[in-house]
Amino acid sequence: MVARAARATDLADLDGAISDCFACPRLVAWREEVARVRRAAFRDQEYWGRPVPGLGAADARIAILGLAPAAHGGNRTGRIFTGDRSGDVLFAALHRAGLANQPTSVARDDGLRLRDTRIFAAVRCAPPDNKPTPAERDTCAPWLRRELAAIRPTLRVVVALGAFAWAAWWPAMRSAYGVRPPSPRPSFGHGAHWSGTGVPDLLGCYHVSQQNTFTGRLTPGMLDEVFARAKQVAGVD
Repeated sequence: MVARAARATDLADLDGAISDCFACPRLVAWREEVARVRRAAFRDQEYWGRPVPGLGAADARIAILGLAPAAHGGNRTGRIFTGDRSGDVLFAALHRAGLANQPTSVARDDGLRLRDTRIFAAVRCAPPDNKPTPAERDTCAPWLRRELAAIRPTLRVVVALGAFAWAAWWPAMRSAYGVRPPSPRPSFGHGAHWSGTGVPDLLGCYHVSQQNTFTGRLTPGMLDEVFARAKQVAGVD
């Protein structure tokens, strides 16, 4: 895994390698079962059923780090946060912030384009119950580290969606930037903001899950504030 990630020459090469990963047996079995059985509403669609690569600009100044693809979202469409309720909320917010050319993301060929932004996940396969194991997170980590290395020249701020992504950032930062994480590590919270020397700023944001958005724990206004701060830190107009 480490060697395959290191051999990727650019983001396109990396995306292809990610999509062909079979490193975690539990995740492989789950993603393929979901793609075979399918949800009734998508019965006539062919599922992607593979790891989901990142999305967005190679010269991104803002990165959005999520947990993992959704079983009937990214695992179906092949594009991160595409085709599920979480993506509906996220891309609407990015559009309001001027970071996406449209407020919806329903399919890989729907014309969506991101501005100064790249989105990726700590784990690239849809996990059962949306809960990857620590071992699966660590196995997948080389993909994240290589992707960060590729966008390092321009990256200025990372928005971590949820505590899992927040925790995944620190070892990835150390690998990509050679900077030791702070000790103790800052606690995750919505609106949390950490700055270090020679590394991107880190912003915390509640995950755009239905559990958070349907209950009002995360509102559109709260998302707008996070992305406004991300743009300010990144120097994006």
